[in-house]
Amino acid sequence: MPKMKTRRAAAKRFKVTGSGEFKRSKAFKRHILEKKGPARKRNLRKAGLVSKADHERVTKMLPYA
Repeated sequence: MPKMKTRRAAAKRFKVTGSGEFKRSKAFKRHILEKKGPARKRNLRKAGLVSKADHERVTKMLPYA
């Protein structure tokens, strides 16, 4: 059987943690930053985790992760 292809868009957006969860970056940090407070922008820098509901979908997109 041939190798499965990885979805490259997903590979650029998600990294696997040691416990098997997926790290992701948070949304709303690209533009229109003047009206957002410093604490809010600081918290958007931190990585988030993919929710349990989406975990199976991300796993299918990244078969070798």
